[in-house]
This record gives sequence, structure tokens and C-alpha cells, in this order.
Amino acid sequence: MAVVSPEKTPAREAPISERTIIGWMRLHLFSTPFNSFLTVITLYIIYLTVAGVWTWGVADAVWVADTRRQCFAISIDGACWAGVIAWLDNIFYGRYPREELWRVNFGALLLFTWMAPLWLPRVKAKIYIGLTAVFLYPFLAGYLFSGGEKGIFMQVMISAAIVCLAGNTAHAIVGVFTGGSLPEFLIRLLGKGDASEKSQHNILIGILVGCLGMVFLWQMGWSVEGVSWTKWGGLFLTLVISGVGIATALPGGIVLALGRRSKLPVIRVLSTAFIELFRSVPLITVLFMATTMFPLFMPEGFVLNKLVQVIIAVCLFNACYLAEIVRAGLQAIPKGQAEGAHSIGLGYWGTMGLIIMPQALKHMIPNIVGSFLGLLKDTTLVSIIGLLDILGMLRSISRDTPWLGLHKEPLLFGAMLFFLICFAMSKYSRRLEVKLSTTHKS
Repeated sequence: MAVVSPEKTPAREAPISERTIIGWMRLHLFSTPFNSFLTVITLYIIYLTVAGVWTWGVADAVWVADTRRQCFAISIDGACWAGVIAWLDNIFYGRYPREELWRVNFGALLLFTWMAPLWLPRVKAKIYIGLTAVFLYPFLAGYLFSGGEKGIFMQVMISAAIVCLAGNTAHAIVGVFTGGSLPEFLIRLLGKGDASEKSQHNILIGILVGCLGMVFLWQMGWSVEGVSWTKWGGLFLTLVISGVGIATALPGGIVLALGRRSKLPVIRVLSTAFIELFRSVPLITVLFMATTMFPLFMPEGFVLNKLVQVIIAVCLFNACYLAEIVRAGLQAIPKGQAEGAHSIGLGYWGTMGLIIMPQALKHMIPNIVGSFLGLLKDTTLVSIIGLLDILGMLRSISRDTPWLGLHKEPLLFGAMLFFLICFAMSKYSRRLEVKLSTTHKS
């Protein structure tokens, strides 16, 4: 009778994830003795850095104190975050009246409400929502922030902004629950689904005009107290300048890029000269010129405050840089795309708006977002010409008598704020790239 020897018990294998991590570390970190030495040294440097920052910024830091001297009395080696905490309102809002801060917060809420439909997948006509936000929200937010008397033009634009905000919100609600659009919902609600397209169009225009009229009459009866632009500051002012710059620089860059590629010599030469003029000088020079020379070219009696001058300078400067980015994207599109569009009867603007420009902008998303990030960070230069943006407020902490000499903590706090904002913009742009990508993986 044959004796069957027992099978040897196989050794326990490590989990796949563990084997993968160990293999990756061997390949990339400890492949050779020299690489192992570099890895150990690098990890030691990282440990020293993290431990030092943790000890100074958290473990030994002072969070509650009335003066910098009290911070030293509690912990002489730790960070004095109490000064930053005491100045938080100024860092975020500048010298904006504290009893009117609800206006800034409400303006931010309105912007979020306006832009929220862009992130809802079932909502249609998102391009029109974005365009209304770019061209109408600044008027509503501008009056909400500055207040004072309203001229007839401002009243019309505010009315249009309120109607568009309400319409976009209703359109988003209809899209989320039904997958349709607000015009379709209104036509069905009125029982005009069988009417001709022209009749439906006229009905929608009548509803729009009626809403504008009612909102115009309603807004005539309310106003908010005026707040001088000199009291604007902090992160609020930084976001206002960069937000307006971002919203207007891209459309301006598209116009300048198309002008530089125009077949009309006058338009091409003027666009090229304008672009090269602004791209050949630093932003700080443009800001100084805007605040000193720009008023000289205005008609007598026409006065613009320094904030408006700075915003115009930032918009023009960044529009010129974006023009070259857009032009590079247009040149990357094969000529066959335009020829195919012409073959189906599309003219210049139809070809550019429906075929060429969407492809060019999709390819240029990283460069465009990079320019936007640069614009956000470059707005700190306005502190040199007397505007107390976030950098100006952070530097003012060290000149405040109770916190005299407090430099490192405010600047580090500002750096963390900028990092969070820029990182969020970068991650969203990456997500947008993936969403709009048309490449196919094998």
C-alpha cells in the first residue's frame, strides 16, 4: 500500500497591496545603496522640518493673548497666532463697516447660487448661465458692496441681474427634477405646447419683459447705505479685483486673439500693437500708469476712483496674455476643421463659435488656469499703490501697536490662504480637463 506523503504547507503570501507597496519602495526608493542613502537623508530632513514646524506652529504656539508681549510671556519660542486671530475680520474684509458685513457675505451667497447650476449634471444651457454671471452679476454685487444712489443705467442692470438670477435658479430646479428647461416648463404650464414656435417665442419674451418691469419697479424703492471704496480691503478686495479680472480677461483675450488673426490689416495691426504694448511692461508699471496717467485722458469732469482704474489695468494686462494663449490654441486646430465647417455652410462666426473656439479653449485649459492663478497672486501688487488688499492688511498687523513686529505669522497665514484657493482652482481645472477630454484609451 502506497503511502501518500502529506503536501507541504505553502508559505503565507503577503497581500497584493502589501507586495505592491514593498515592490514600489524597492524599485523607486531602495533600488541601489546610493538611492537608499538619499532616501534616508531626505526622510530625515522631512522629519526635522515637519517636527520643527509642528513645535513652533502648534505645540508651543500661543492662540489667546491681547498683545505680542503676552505671547512672549507665555511662550517665547512658539508662534503668536493670537495676533492673526484678533485681525481676522480685517484680513477678510479690510476696513469695511462691521455692521454692513452682511452685504459682502450676501454677495458671496448670490454668486454661489448663480454658479451652482453649472455643477448640476441635468441642467441645460449652462453657457448662458455662465454668460449672465459674467456680464450681470458684477452690477448687482457692485451696488450691493458700494451702495449709494442708483442711476437709471444701474437700475436697469440690477433689474436684469435679479431677473436672470431668479430665472437661472428656477431653470436649475426644473432641470434637476424634470431634466428639461425653464422655457419648456413655462410653455407646458400655460398649455401652449401645441402653439407655433413663433407664438411660444413671443410668450416667453412677454414673460421676460413683464418680470423685468415688475423687478424694476420693486428695486426703485430700496437702497443700501453707501460705503466708500477706500474702506474695501483684505481678501474681499483681492477677490473682487481678481474675480473681475478673470471674468473679463478671457472674453477680452478671445477678441484680441481673433483681431490679431484677422485678415483686415487695420484690426490686425491695432490688436498686435495693443497686445505687445501691455506684454512688454510689468504689471506694476501698468498699475502706476493707470493711477497717474489714465485720468489725464478722460474728459473734463469725468472722475474714476483708484479702484476702478486698477481693475481696468488688471483686466487689460491679463487680456493681452490670454490673447496669446488663445491664439496658440487656435493655431493648434487643423485647417481641416474650418474647411469641414465651411463645407456644411457655416460662415466665419459659426465656424469659430461652434467648431474652432471650443476645441482651442479645451486644449488651452491648463494655460488659461495658470494665467488665472497668476492674476490672483499678482493682485497683491495693488498694495504698493495704496490699496489695502490681503497683503496690505497682513503687513498692517506688524504696525499695530499691540502686535508691533509680528511679521512671520500673518504672512504664513496669507500664504496658506493663497495655497488653498490656488489648489482648489487647479484641482477643478484638472477635473474639467478630464471631463472634456475626447481621447480614447486603448
